[in-house]
Amino acid sequence: MSPETSAEEKVLERIERARRRAARVREEHINLSHGAGGRATHTLVEAVFLDAFRNPLLEPLEDGAVIGELAFTTDSFVVTPLFFPGGNIGDLAVNGTVNDLAMCGARPRHLSAGFILEEGFPVADLRRVTTAMAAAARAAGVQIVTGDTKVVQRGKADGCYITTAGIGTLDRRTRLSASAARPGDVVIVSGPVGEHGITVMLARGELDIEADVASDTAALAEPVALLLDACEGQVRCLRDATRGGVATVLNEIATASDAAVVLAEDAIPVRPVVRGACELLGIDPLYVACEGRMVAVVAEPAADAALAALRSHPLGSGAAVIGRIGDDPAGLVLLKTAFGGTRIVDVLMGDPLPRIC
Repeated sequence: MSPETSAEEKVLERIERARRRAARVREEHINLSHGAGGRATHTLVEAVFLDAFRNPLLEPLEDGAVIGELAFTTDSFVVTPLFFPGGNIGDLAVNGTVNDLAMCGARPRHLSAGFILEEGFPVADLRRVTTAMAAAARAAGVQIVTGDTKVVQRGKADGCYITTAGIGTLDRRTRLSASAARPGDVVIVSGPVGEHGITVMLARGELDIEADVASDTAALAEPVALLLDACEGQVRCLRDATRGGVATVLNEIATASDAAVVLAEDAIPVRPVVRGACELLGIDPLYVACEGRMVAVVAEPAADAALAALRSHPLGSGAAVIGRIGDDPAGLVLLKTAFGGTRIVDVLMGDPLPRIC
């Protein structure tokens, strides 16, 4: 055994020991990293929420709960600014909830919408938000059928927050899970990554960076249906790459499946404008949120059919195979770099892009 191999094994052993430790929130107060979708979020969910609410439907920690022939999900949206190139908090809320249902393999049907409004919020802006929500719901084939409104004092919120819940029907026998990935499966992303997070970050106007980029926010139910029809029984897992980006999703799959995910850096689609902005900000595009992209794990024999199905829809025209599932080192995501090296793609500890959804 060479010294290099021995050192690598020791690093992997330390990582595995750390992951086996029981989740524990060490901070005394909540901070922004707890909402970023990275390691702090996972720790908070497991150590506080899962510990309190543990039950067989919740414990898989998928994008939604499967209850008989129904899928059920809930989500909250606190994006800032409320309006950004390509969308606003309204269509983001609808699309995000529709996508969580679609990732369960369900056909989205009905949504609820709860609004927390700050005193002084312009009614004209509220109409812009609700108009966008209505248009997104029509495009996704869902109805907003119930809701709630609360108003808080000026300065106690940030204009408008939205909480949604959704119900969908499981019309197929396929049951999708992050724990279902198997060695030999391929990893597919439905299009270029990182566009939503970079768009929102630049829209805040805090950085002296100009870029022609718009959010990818979109409802993915139609491309998911095409994928499932084309690859019946061969799709293992679907995840929309929101907070924490593709890297976080793949770490969740690797951990749940006790498998390795091996990516090829030069196969990951990233638009030049997004890559350039990420380089200026010092951020890896793999960690930047998408709101209209999904990661699919598909059995290898169905890879070509999966790509063809996704590329037949405008929202999947940029679909690409970005990696494969391996068996070692279990629970880790590895990236084969363009320079011939290999590095671990771990879950982020901090929060480089807060409040992007």
